[in-house]
Amino acid sequence: MRAGFPDFRLGNVLATSFTGTLSERFGDSVERIPVPRRLIDWLAVYGLTVDSCTLEQLDLARELRESIHAAATAAALREALPAAAVQVIDDRSVEGRAAAVLTPEGERRWRLGSSSVEDALAVIAADAVDVISGERDGKLALCASPTCRAAFFDTSQSRTRKWCDMNTCGNRQKKARFNANQRKNPG
Repeated sequence: MRAGFPDFRLGNVLATSFTGTLSERFGDSVERIPVPRRLIDWLAVYGLTVDSCTLEQLDLARELRESIHAAATAAALREALPAAAVQVIDDRSVEGRAAAVLTPEGERRWRLGSSSVEDALAVIAADAVDVISGERDGKLALCASPTCRAAFFDTSQSRTRKWCDMNTCGNRQKKARFNANQRKNPG
């Protein structure tokens, strides 16, 4: 973590992890990419190395993030996808140049056409299309925390995961439930 910035909340699914760069949406929200440099850092964690990022590109990234969140939330609730969100996701997806490549270890990596934020955003948007369209084995769900409500991709065997992150939202909710029970039953 860079000094003065909140840690990233990382996950296994690129698109939903990207939406997690704004957390606690219904509480005291935490912006995890407040400046262009933090977007560069977040992209690098996922192997999407870019040379630089302007404020305008950061705005594009945040617009994509919010569009993915809106569409994933609608999909999780089995509601119609918001047309404006779908348009942003589609536009970002087709505007970039990136290709999936296979590593010697048999893993997929992305090779950006250039070191531009737009190419990295295209990868995130394409991942969102896969997840939201149901192309992957798993289920979109919403975090059970009333202050979070983050969209996440549940790949657990039973598809009954309740929290976007057990280490944050899950622990916070379990602790609150424990404390409430302690107040009810002090002895």
